[in-house]
Amino acid sequence: MAGADLKFACNCNTLRGTLVGAGPGTGTRVECFCHDCRAAEVYAGQPDPAPGAVQLYQTTPFRVRIDAGADQLAPFAFSEKGPLRWQARCCGATMFLTARSPKLSFTSFRTDRLADSDALGPVRARAFVRKPNGKRGHEGLAGFIAGFAARAIGARVSGRWKDTPFFDPDGRPVAEVHLVSKAERNALPLP
Repeated sequence: MAGADLKFACNCNTLRGTLVGAGPGTGTRVECFCHDCRAAEVYAGQPDPAPGAVQLYQTTPFRVRIDAGADQLAPFAFSEKGPLRWQARCCGATMFLTARSPKLSFTSFRTDRLADSDALGPVRARAFVRKPNGKRGHEGLAGFIAGFAARAIGARVSGRWKDTPFFDPDGRPVAEVHLVSKAERNALPLP
C-alpha cells in the first residue's frame, strides 16, 4: 500500500511541512509514556500528556519535508549523548526526535501535528507502559525494533540517510542544540 503525503504544522502554523509517503508500511505508530518525552513537552511549554502518552510516528528523515519556517527548527537535548528533540522556536511546539547523527536515520514525528493521522495506521507499539506491579514495560517491541532496523539500514545502504532536513551536509544539526541543564530539568513541574 502506497503511503500518503500528509501536511503538518506547529501550533502557530509558522513551521509547516509534509510527511511524504507516510503510512503503516513506511513507519511505526508508537505511544510513549517515558519520563523524557513528558519532560520534553513540559520543557517546551506544552501540556503534560500524563496520564496519556506522547503519540509518535517513527520513520526516516527523508520522509520529512519542511515547506516553510525551516529557520524555526530548534533542537534541545537532556544530555550530551541523548537524542535531539526538535521544537518550533516560534511557538514551542514539539515536532520531532532524532539521533545526534544523520547516519542513524530515524525520526519520531509528533502525530498531533497532523490534521488527521488515520493514514499512519494503528498504534503498533507502546513504550514505558506502567504495569500492574508498578514497573514499566513495552508492548509490540519486537515489531517496532524490526521496523526501525529495516528503515535505518535501508537508508544507510541507499545513501538516503544524507537526505534530512535536520542536519547539514557535514552532519551538523541545522540549528544550535540547547543542552538542558540538570537544574532546568529538575525545575520542571512534573510529579
